[in-house]
Amino acid sequence: MRSVPLQTGSVRYVRGVVHYSRLSDVVVDVPAGDHDGEMAFWSAATGQTRARLGRHPEYHRIKLPGQDVGLLIQQLGDGLSRVHLDIHTDDLDAEVSRLERLGAERIKKVHDWWIMRDPAGLLFCVVPRPPESFNDTNAHQWE
Repeated sequence: MRSVPLQTGSVRYVRGVVHYSRLSDVVVDVPAGDHDGEMAFWSAATGQTRARLGRHPEYHRIKLPGQDVGLLIQQLGDGLSRVHLDIHTDDLDAEVSRLERLGAERIKKVHDWWIMRDPAGLLFCVVPRPPESFNDTNAHQWE
């Protein structure tokens, strides 16, 4: 069970109901042949350096100072260039279920996150993150 502080300062215990989520990244998906050029473009366009993500070398992060949303460049194995959004959450199952109730559909689990489709047919990802990375100032708490 996870404890969740209430505004009154007391604590209640819940099992996977109350959770946090936030829009975290804009992800530019590009085929392998375009990846280096796309990274160079977005690095120059933002004036920021890029860093390869250790666990997932197909991703490069461009930090955007002063922004709540980050920029990732993802190298695709195949497919057309596109852009998608990542939602980060401290409770993957609760967030995916919440989004399904809003009309989203699960497409495929990759690594430890879900690729989903919104009601208009656009892809997005729901990615788990450690609970300590969320609070009332950087994410929305869902009950």
